[in-house]
Amino acid sequence: MDVNKGLPATDSHRGLHVWIIENLRMAPVPEKAYGNFFEEHCYIVLHVPQSLKATQGACSDLHYWAGKEAGAEVHARVRLSTRTLPPHVCAHVFVHTFHIRLHTYRRGGLASALTHVETNLYNIQRLLHIRGRKHVSAAEVELSWSSFNKGDIFLLDLGKVMIQWNGPETSIPEKARGLALTCSLRDRERGGRAQIGVVDDEVEATDLVRIMEAVLGCRVGNLPATRPDKSVNQLQKASVRLYHVCEKDEDLVIQELATCPLTQDLLREEDYYILDQGGFKIYVWQGRLSSLQEKKAAFSRALRFIQAKGYPTYTNVEVVNDGAESASFRQLFQSWSTKQRGNKNFGRLSKSIQVRPDVGKLRSQPELAAQLRMVDDASGKVEVWCIRDLGRQPVDPERHAQLCAGNCYLVLYTYQRMGHVQHILYLWRGHRATTRDVKALNCNAEELDLMYRGALVQEHVTMGSEPPHFLAIFQGQLVVFQGHTGHDGKEQPAPATRLFHVQGTDSCNTRTVEVPARASALNSHDIFLLVTASVCYLWFGKGCSGDQREMARTAVSAVSGENKETVLEGQEPPGFWEALGGPAPYPGNKRLPEDVSGFQPRLFECSSHMGHLVLTEMVFFSQEDLDKYDIMLLDTWQEIFLWLGEAASKWKKEAADWGQEYLKTHPAGRSPATPVVVIKQGHEPPTFTGWFLAWDPYKWTNDQSYKEVVDGSLGAMPATCEITAELNDFQLSRGPSNGGADPLTLQTLKGSQDGSGNERQPGPKAGDASTDSHHSSPRPTINGSLPRQRLMHRAVEDLPEGVDPARKEFYLSDSDFQEIFGKSKEEFYSMAKWRQQQEKKQLGLF
Repeated sequence: MDVNKGLPATDSHRGLHVWIIENLRMAPVPEKAYGNFFEEHCYIVLHVPQSLKATQGACSDLHYWAGKEAGAEVHARVRLSTRTLPPHVCAHVFVHTFHIRLHTYRRGGLASALTHVETNLYNIQRLLHIRGRKHVSAAEVELSWSSFNKGDIFLLDLGKVMIQWNGPETSIPEKARGLALTCSLRDRERGGRAQIGVVDDEVEATDLVRIMEAVLGCRVGNLPATRPDKSVNQLQKASVRLYHVCEKDEDLVIQELATCPLTQDLLREEDYYILDQGGFKIYVWQGRLSSLQEKKAAFSRALRFIQAKGYPTYTNVEVVNDGAESASFRQLFQSWSTKQRGNKNFGRLSKSIQVRPDVGKLRSQPELAAQLRMVDDASGKVEVWCIRDLGRQPVDPERHAQLCAGNCYLVLYTYQRMGHVQHILYLWRGHRATTRDVKALNCNAEELDLMYRGALVQEHVTMGSEPPHFLAIFQGQLVVFQGHTGHDGKEQPAPATRLFHVQGTDSCNTRTVEVPARASALNSHDIFLLVTASVCYLWFGKGCSGDQREMARTAVSAVSGENKETVLEGQEPPGFWEALGGPAPYPGNKRLPEDVSGFQPRLFECSSHMGHLVLTEMVFFSQEDLDKYDIMLLDTWQEIFLWLGEAASKWKKEAADWGQEYLKTHPAGRSPATPVVVIKQGHEPPTFTGWFLAWDPYKWTNDQSYKEVVDGSLGAMPATCEITAELNDFQLSRGPSNGGADPLTLQTLKGSQDGSGNERQPGPKAGDASTDSHHSSPRPTINGSLPRQRLMHRAVEDLPEGVDPARKEFYLSDSDFQEIFGKSKEEFYSMAKWRQQQEKKQLGLF
């Protein structure tokens, strides 16, 4: 297929294009209909990056959405469309989590793609089941109370009236995101001309519940508890198996090659593979030299594999081409190099930086700070505490860079950015530290965080895996001794002979660590310092560079002082080997730095289910994916960031544990020593913000509460009189599924009538309980109408008893109302809420 053919000019959906398979042909879906999916059809969704500069050459993504009621011919047409994919396109099928954040799954089909959504469709009755956290979807379900449960959101759509019912077990963010979908439906399908009511508490919204019962019938019994979501199995799947696939005499031959951790060299360019991520997702990898016939059969083979394994039909399938692998695919391997096959690097922000930029560039370009893992030039204020006897004791500044493997330390770094004081608290844990000390380390970190009013970025660091900025704080002179400090702050008695391994070429990557004093610990490509009672030997391996030698002379000054004897590999004096217990074989291979150029950052929403971490990935992520109710995990491979929204800060103690669980269960066999950084909303360092293509530091300055979100989306909550007015001309043609509605309830929906029985009055009945938030108790009944003089320009305390101050106009006689407003009550209550309020203000009835 030609992925560029017929692309609409608009970019309001950020490079998103949608086609529907109609009459076995592709037809473009109108942009206003994006997000609506009919169950009897299949769809093709293409995401094209708007700017290669913005995405560093990221590949396009092609998604296929298959309706569960779509016929075999439609499925075949979708598969046919994939036969000649360009090499820069990643194909996905059965994907429910692509770039459209709000989905609506609608029953049945449609007559034409051109009438995919009618914006003036009011003659409708349907019930939508709203689910999801970030990726919110609405599926049409049976119009009955039996469809409800306590843990989800349901939308009763009656055309001119839309009632969102929030289950008692739903969270505030779920309610807010459900409301966003409801408002989106109103705007897309009704042109914004529909009243929305929200039921958060049935006791406080009895009138809205009465309307629901008029349609659904009276509810019998209690609602069931939250039903398990099939998507909740998006737990990280550590079980990964790689299969080689081929066809022999029309039979599909599948041979298992390896399990996790996988290595990239298992994939051969001339072959075709299926990677099974524990049944959660299936990847189909096509080598660049594989045959055209194999590429055409990609999806059909995947579907046959799913059937053979007994996996659900909705199992997610992704087809990736050699050289255009997605981030999720690459991260299933222990390492991934784009240089291995000479491929172009498609990774976002993955260009390696060989030369450190100057401080000015580092401060003005957060993307460089993120790549270098440096918030600044490390010239800020440093404070160090050692954890002793469950407390923290300050370390002498002259010994800041001297740590012990048997201890834990807190290192507080303070710097300025954009005129504001910022803090990073490093929680450093030695390999030999006790569990008791590790717990005390976390407790003391929390105490410091309270002292700084939650402004500390907390980075958990394991000995040997220190990030560049941590090393730069000590200017490359960090020395880690094998012992531990005692209660008096003094180290254990040092042995007569000690060996130190020096690694690094500059202040951002140099560390000196004490190792066992024996010859087998040496390495030809590194530098070692051997300390004896009489002399110190600085040993240079044959493979070390000039930068290593220069940095080592500075790094070991704190250990050896001036009494050093330089020794070259192969020219060691007898005293050198005697101190190490004699010569012994040692490695001569160079330790290559980990190649992370092939990995892209990935952002996940975190939640917990049955005590396990559940991850939902945010594809094409941006700052908009973060809100105050979230706990988000950003994986940059070298570091794990846990971002805590303001309203989720109570989970900050669990956040670090979630980071560790993520590493332990990662299919690629990640190192548990990978630094985990815990960040709170509003205190993001540039090492975090630099991974986002754009970052607004003032985004949350005026963050709204859920009530403010509701008020901002709907204005003041619509009163029952307005909602029932919208229903006056709407006939409830379809009876409730569990019995007829109460005639009195139906009469309430149609509005009260005057004595003649001819003219409707769509406001609340006199004496009804007010729905206004300021008046929750019923007012005394008022019989008849009141003179305008007693209602207009009157303060609340001056109104007659029983008058609802929010509905003064209702108590006017019909003739006075017509004269004052120039319209009937029915016409007035059919107007939008904001227009009603505006007219009432102008006429002294507000």
